[in-house]
Amino acid sequence: MKISDIMKENSVYADLKAGSKRNLLQDLAQKAAAITGISERTIFDALLERENLGTTGFGNGTALPHARLENLNQIYGFFAKLESPINFEAVDNRPVDLVFMLLSPDSSGADHLTALAQISRLLKDENTCEKLRNSKSTEELYALLNN
Repeated sequence: MKISDIMKENSVYADLKAGSKRNLLQDLAQKAAAITGISERTIFDALLERENLGTTGFGNGTALPHARLENLNQIYGFFAKLESPINFEAVDNRPVDLVFMLLSPDSSGADHLTALAQISRLLKDENTCEKLRNSKSTEELYALLNN
């Protein structure tokens, strides 16, 4: 599975403004609703439910919020580079500025885990994160995510 299999350029956001973790998840849920056809509230509630199990902020300024949704027909990826880092309650207590959100069908067991692992590897690569942080446009971010 390649990143381009789960996301298109219209699901990449450069310099997104978010004042808090909750605001960010609401904003991403709204953007995802327009692309997936699933209600914003359903997406937001699923993301919040997962965050309540433990933070998806896994360090080095990155987070990977994710959820499985009943009526989804494929895996969707969304990426946001934040205008300013926010507190995401990450495991290393550092603020987060790079966020990759993954939404998967309820029935996507192995594919969901494969996508999480692939995105996790991408976001744990300090070189890649530095390039993402220095990117100025959606097109540049999308190209880096798909290299």
